[in-house]
Amino acid sequence: MLRHRVGAFIQGMASNRGTHSCSYKEESNMLRWALIFFLVALVAAVFGFTGIAAAAAGIAKVLFFFFVVLFLLTLLGHVARRP
Repeated sequence: MLRHRVGAFIQGMASNRGTHSCSYKEESNMLRWALIFFLVALVAAVFGFTGIAAAAAGIAKVLFFFFVVLFLLTLLGHVARRP
């Protein structure tokens, strides 16, 4: 049963290539901001600005985990909707 659902999910993903929903854009924007804050934290750490580096790293960490949770919820919702 699980193998059938996974196969149907992968097949559905292949057939939906090129169509993007609004939630996909929101999730990619969230990932982009997480990566930006991560890069700011790395640059600040190199220059020794520990306060800025810690703040940017904290924001990047929160945004990254928030993105992962949204991704997993979207994935589970997509799998659950399949007949």
